[in-house]
Amino acid sequence: MKPLRIIFIILLLLFAVDVGRYFFYPNVEELVDHNPSKTAFMEYREAEWQREGLTDKKIEQKWVPLRKVSQNLIKAVLIGEDDKFWQHEGFDYQAIERALEKNILAKKFKMGGSTISQQLAKNLYLSPSKNPVRKIKEAILTWRLEKTLSKRRILELYVNIAEWGDGIFGIGEAARHYYGVTPAKLSAKEASKLAAVLPNPIVFSPTGSSRYVRNRSSLIYAIMRRRGIVVPDFKEVITLTPDTTVVDSVVIGVPQFLLDQALSADSTAALPEKKSQDTSHETTPGNESTGAP
Repeated sequence: MKPLRIIFIILLLLFAVDVGRYFFYPNVEELVDHNPSKTAFMEYREAEWQREGLTDKKIEQKWVPLRKVSQNLIKAVLIGEDDKFWQHEGFDYQAIERALEKNILAKKFKMGGSTISQQLAKNLYLSPSKNPVRKIKEAILTWRLEKTLSKRRILELYVNIAEWGDGIFGIGEAARHYYGVTPAKLSAKEASKLAAVLPNPIVFSPTGSSRYVRNRSSLIYAIMRRRGIVVPDFKEVITLTPDTTVVDSVVIGVPQFLLDQALSADSTAALPEKKSQDTSHETTPGNESTGAP
């Protein structure tokens, strides 16, 4: 056997072992009743700080049960990040198809189209890199999480480990840091702003003056009102400017001007384009129950 062929076979076996182990490791069953104290993404941020000499920085996180999280926040996150969460089994194939088309046109592997389940798998166990091997591992872990955990538990884990700012992880710390309230007391507008920055919370702040956050949060809030999640008060109704866009999804049918303002689809230092779809059809998870008491 030629040396090059031997090397190829060895590399192929190493690749198979490296990817295949995620069918068995880590043990996702412990997530059913155990809250992870630290995620791979948190460790990634800490390593960044160490390289930059920021030894005094630390992760700020406070775990909150889903029943103590405002329905405003839950609905805003679903509208902004994964509008088909209650219907899919971990993957939004239409969003993935759109993302792949954009990758081909851009001649770059940026992906996008990730569901909340995929983002949870990446944040818990993997790095934020964009390489195809990491995406394969993410897919395996997403499949395992969906098979093992309830949708409610996946959502509870996600809102508690998601990055909402520099060193700020989880809705418990985010609500306190930005608005000085508990997650249960977040208003609809506060929730829409928090959901708006999830694509890149290092670049954007819920309380900042970014036009992107202002426009995206306004769109999320408008969808919440249209679906009956939020009932506007008298003053808001009287001063309301008629809506002629008739958009009922941040992901599907999102106006191009808003897409142009988005800098990233992931909470990483990389700045790829925000995922989008150009069809007006969508499923409405806003009418589903989150399962939270």
